[in-house]
Parts: sequence; structure tokens; C-alpha cells
Amino acid sequence: MKTLYFECNMGAAGDMLMASLLELHENSQEFITELNNIGIDGVKITAFPSNKNGITGTHIDVLIDTHGHSHGHYHDIQHTVGHLNVSNTVKENVLGIYKLIADAESHVHGVPVNQIHFHEVGEKDAVADIVGCCLLVNMLGVTEILASPVHVGFGSVHCEHGTLPVPAPAAAEILKGIPIYSGSIKGELCTPTGAALLKRFVASFGEMPPMIVAKIGCGMGAKDFETANCLRAFLCEDDSRDGGEHDSAFEISCNLDDMTPEAIGAVFGMLFENGALDVYTTPIMMKKSRPAVMLTCLCQAKKRDELALLMLKYTSTLGVRIKTCHRDVLSRKTETVSTGYGSIRVKRAYGFGVLKYKPEYEDVLAAARQHGVAYMTVYDEAARVAHAAAKPVAD
Repeated sequence: MKTLYFECNMGAAGDMLMASLLELHENSQEFITELNNIGIDGVKITAFPSNKNGITGTHIDVLIDTHGHSHGHYHDIQHTVGHLNVSNTVKENVLGIYKLIADAESHVHGVPVNQIHFHEVGEKDAVADIVGCCLLVNMLGVTEILASPVHVGFGSVHCEHGTLPVPAPAAAEILKGIPIYSGSIKGELCTPTGAALLKRFVASFGEMPPMIVAKIGCGMGAKDFETANCLRAFLCEDDSRDGGEHDSAFEISCNLDDMTPEAIGAVFGMLFENGALDVYTTPIMMKKSRPAVMLTCLCQAKKRDELALLMLKYTSTLGVRIKTCHRDVLSRKTETVSTGYGSIRVKRAYGFGVLKYKPEYEDVLAAARQHGVAYMTVYDEAARVAHAAAKPVAD
């Protein structure tokens, strides 16, 4: 498993994100050559060392042929991406990012998506940044991407629409639901392109979890500030041969003192049916000594909004609490072992030097009934056979 963590202390822009990812690539020049040959007409991308406040990293520069046609409308972008020499996965991510920006621009300016002219992302340099980032994420084989809260800066920014506040309205719209802060630096630190890239790829935002870092990439911005204008990418490469994973999940909870157990049970089923990792209740005491329960749901990032809304809709609560949990999770496989009571499926969990076996409840119960023995007799036999036949966890 590979985990990537973006440190956005100086915001996020497309060129900075691509430069930070490029430094994690084994052969940066080979990648730049490939990017220059995938079909973005009139564009030449270069990468060169850059130093900000004593920190050395990489800066991306995009040279544009001003005589070429500039793709500025949404249908032009779709046409361009459709003809790129990249995988379908990369194309899907690129179009997904442009859809985020198109929807934000449409909302901000009050015009249909097909009439949007991308004042920032329609330029070919932004096309290169987005395609480059999507290619690098795919090449690095990253399984999870995390990020810090995003520093957006403050003040104003000048564009074809005039003078706009920071963060720019489109960036602010995209950043909804993401933790941001203005900080003390005057200027635009997070662009719509950077915001959309983060929104597309980052599973959760918060402090860096415990991780063993293998590589660090530093993407340098063009501007100079009193703080190093640098976005860092930390790559954690776990040894999958030992199994086990570090990941994160959202914990959604609410307090209930006016619902029957049956009604809460109905919500249990809905949460599981809609993708919850786990659901449970905890006895609590609320104000005026009212006995109550706390309903808690664990879920992946992509299910957070859906399950939070479900809890708001189908319980009596007036609000839910949401927090990020970092987890150490054992890898799992299901095997079948032969016992004196027949074949029993056994779940094997392993990783971090831990190895566990758990026979499947349904198989154990059926065998115990068939042979007229105690449940634990079959369970212990299946676990013993599984341990005796243990295979290396690297298979």
C-alpha cells in the first residue's frame, strides 16, 4: 500500500502539485518527455531546480505557442482530453477535475456549464498541469491520498472579471467541505486548479498520521513570500509482504434519547446497506439524567456525506458529529480447511507481525448441528487446523 500526504501550508496550485509528484518519480526527465508527447498541442513543459528560502525543489514551467488555438470552453476541453494518448483512468480523472471547475464557475457566474470560458484553467498550461498530475498519481500507484488543511491566503486577485477576493470565488466554491484557513500571507495561494485536484484525489484532510516516509517531493511556486513557497508531498511505501494497512475512516455519531430500539435498529440496517464499515451504539446519560444511546457509524471518505445525511433524515437527531480516524488494519483472506466435521471457511487476518484465524460462524454452526456437538468444539478444531496449515503471509 502506498500513502501520499500533501502538505498545503502554502496552498495548492497545479504546477506545484505536479512538481511535488514529479520529484517522487524515478526518472523525472523521462516523464517530462512523455508528457510533451501525449498530444497537448502548442505546449512544451520543462522542469528545473528551484530554491525558496533555502529549500531546494522543482519548478514546472509551461511554454505556450501563442499562435495555436486556445481551448477555453468546456466542450473544447472534453475534445482535447478525448484525443490525448493516455489511459482511460487518466482521462476520467482529468475530465472529473474539469467538471468540478466547470460546475464551480457555472455557480459563481450564473451561466450554464456549456457557456463557461475558463479564465484560469482553459489555458493550455493548466491543461498540462492537470494531465501531468493525473498521470503521476497513476504512475506512482498511490492507494490513498491525504492532505493538510489548505492555506488559501487573503487579499485580492486580478483576473479577466476584474478584482476578486481571495480565495477566488471558483476556488472557494470547490473548497466547500474542505478545511481551509486564511493565515497571514497576502495573496492567492490556492487556485481553482489546485483546489479541484485536491478535491478529486484527497480522501481526507487533517494532521499527518503516523507514517514511515520513503520519499519527499518539493513543488515550488513562482512567487516569493516571507515563507518558502513550497508544497511538499510525502510518500509512504508500506511493505505489503507483511500485510496490514494504514488508512483512515470517518466516524459519524449522534445522541438519541427519543427513539425506540426498533427504530434505531431500522437505521442500523440502512447504514450497512448503504456502505457503512461498522455501526454500533453506546449507552450514555444526557441532560436531566435522561438515559440515551450514541449511534456511531464508521465509513470511507466517499460515503461520508451520504451516510451523514441518512442519519439526519432517519433519526430524531438535529445534528451529527464527524471526525477522521486513522486506522491500522490487518489484511484479510478467507480459506477453507478440512476438519473432522467437514469443510469450514476460516478468515485469516495478518500484518504488523500479527496472525489471527477466525472460523466463519455459519459454517461452524451448521457443522455443529449436523454432528450433534457443541459450537466451540467445531470452532476450536477449525482454528487448530488453520494454524497447523498456516501459509506464509506473502502469498
